[in-house]
Amino acid sequence: MLINAAGLLHTAQFIGSPNCDERPTGTEISLLVIHNISLPPNEFGGDGVIELFTNQINPEAHPYYQTLQGLKVSAHFFIRRDGTVIQFVSCHDRAWHAGVSSWQGKDRCNDFSIGIELEGSDITPFTDAQYTTLIALTQCLCDRYPIQHIAGHSDIAPGRKTDPGPCFDWQRYTAGINRSDLFRAAGHVSIGHEKL
Repeated sequence: MLINAAGLLHTAQFIGSPNCDERPTGTEISLLVIHNISLPPNEFGGDGVIELFTNQINPEAHPYYQTLQGLKVSAHFFIRRDGTVIQFVSCHDRAWHAGVSSWQGKDRCNDFSIGIELEGSDITPFTDAQYTTLIALTQCLCDRYPIQHIAGHSDIAPGRKTDPGPCFDWQRYTAGINRSDLFRAAGHVSIGHEKL
């Protein structure tokens, strides 16, 4: 995997989201945030997430969608159950994925983070293909940007968010990253409070 000069992943399908803006001048990308999402909740394979991130969701299509009216959100990357990647926002820009958030004393995590959404939920295990893609994407991003920390949405917005949830296997993810010479060459990165 490679991130090009425009901040785009060369293997991803790009579907531009309007829900982004410029990062504050001089801000380094130092945090990677992992989320889960499925629309409708706990259903996979549809276009709900794409429609949400591009402000095209139909509130009449599902009762849950009525709670999303007017919501303007996005993430940089969305990893499908089969491991394919859709990119909505250039890594150079600020995606609106974290909301009210704080990490190690710094508020407004959107300013200095990249957000990765996994198609899933708090009650469904993630797929082998998703872990394979997530590990490769993490390695790619850490090679390209000065990422120092990796956290879940629940870590940066405790009490407000629960994702990536109890079904996300942090040990498997960490072990996959640890096997990569490329990742080790990128420098020291902490996952939660664990230093790699």
